[in-house]
Amino acid sequence: MLGIARSADEKAIKDAFRKLAMQYHPDRNKAPGAEERFKEIAEAYAVLSDPRKRADYDAGGFAGVSGFSREDLFGGIDFDSIFGDAGFGPGGGLFERLFGRRRRGPPRGADIEIEVLVPLERIATGGEAPVRFQRLAACAQCKGSGARAGTEPRACAACKGTGLKETTRHEQGIYIRQSSPCPDCGGRGRIIDYACAACGGNGQVRREESLVVKIPPGAEDGLALRVPGKGYAAEQPGAPPGDLLVVVRSAPHERFQRDGADLWRVQALDVADAVLGAELRVPTLEGTITVSVPPGTQHDARLRLRGKGLPRFGGRGRGDLYLRLAVALPEKLSSEERKLWERLRALRPKA
Repeated sequence: MLGIARSADEKAIKDAFRKLAMQYHPDRNKAPGAEERFKEIAEAYAVLSDPRKRADYDAGGFAGVSGFSREDLFGGIDFDSIFGDAGFGPGGGLFERLFGRRRRGPPRGADIEIEVLVPLERIATGGEAPVRFQRLAACAQCKGSGARAGTEPRACAACKGTGLKETTRHEQGIYIRQSSPCPDCGGRGRIIDYACAACGGNGQVRREESLVVKIPPGAEDGLALRVPGKGYAAEQPGAPPGDLLVVVRSAPHERFQRDGADLWRVQALDVADAVLGAELRVPTLEGTITVSVPPGTQHDARLRLRGKGLPRFGGRGRGDLYLRLAVALPEKLSSEERKLWERLRALRPKA
């Protein structure tokens, strides 16, 4: 599954897992089947990285580890440390969604997704990007309870704090039990007699926040950087908030167009330089370089400048810079230029 030798050591296993997991991580790969592939890779790593589980696997194959629960498999793995330097990990709600691992207690808050435009120069080197966003956060005055300072919400007497009203009816010899939100408390399970003035009893307030995210070198277009705990507050006090997902988008550039780790540029070329060849001064993200154009270059020809693109995300080399040469024909000619062109035409052999 990880494409490694049976005798691979711990470092080789971790490196192989990180490479494949970054390729199929759901925060950066939206292709069909990527999420399932990521789960398979994570399960393989969970087995091979643990000596006891690996021994069971070596002895009995997949049957030898079939009895492990999700908690047994992933309980001792710190995924965030593996992915932390890349700017994302399966923390927050992603691990729960992928592997069915649920937190005890009330459900967490919802995630927030925003986009940030990052210049190509910053993507090339990595760096920081400020972001601003709005979210529902726990009210500071009542700490999310919704009750005025000095008071506490009380359990709803109608539902005994469950938030549900159950009804039972008898039809054709069968008892049918139904649950619905309690009408007395609106399904919250508690009654607020004296509402907090700051949040009106909601326990949450909308506020604008700002923070700085770390852009890893070569960050791919669409990469989601996960900031734990900066999503919406949970509906119930004490439950953890959701996460903030900052989706990286490459800002439009006046000189280059991005295609993955490669860059493209339309480079104007004088007709005389196309015919005779020339040395051009061409901009890159790291400065200006000299490029040789061979004689007889045709319009729309491509030149490839190896390694002059963006770093490949995850430290796998660099992309290339492609020049699309646009031969510029003169629109207006002086009398002397016209004579020269006519002379050239006379010198050219007839087809």
